[in-house]
Amino acid sequence: MNKETDFSFGKSVALSFPEAVDRIKSVLGEQGFGILSEIDVAAKFKEKLGIDYRPYLILGACNPKLAHQALGIEIDLGVLLPCNVIVYVDEAGQTILVAMDPAKAMRVVGNPALDEVAKEVRRRLGLAFQAVD
Repeated sequence: MNKETDFSFGKSVALSFPEAVDRIKSVLGEQGFGILSEIDVAAKFKEKLGIDYRPYLILGACNPKLAHQALGIEIDLGVLLPCNVIVYVDEAGQTILVAMDPAKAMRVVGNPALDEVAKEVRRRLGLAFQAVD
């Protein structure tokens, strides 16, 4: 199943949650992205709220070369960085991958000079997602 919203794109994968996390990290690396942050939402909800939550991980992915290029165009763009990639288990038990769509997110900035950088980031995220089954 593919999914798309006004701000993201994603898909379900035939992998367990841990397998999907390992695989997306690996293929993001192949596309030049490093993981700057990793937030285990379920663990934080358990710690801070005392509730159990489905497996849900937020990965802050960054391609340094493209981030440098984008910040050179629009210095305040850091509020939209890094590109978040999430991995979670839905109500049906499927593992889901979703990424912010940088081409859509950059529209809010209103600077057409960012279009090509955003398209390249989107292309590379898309290639990473295609490599995870």
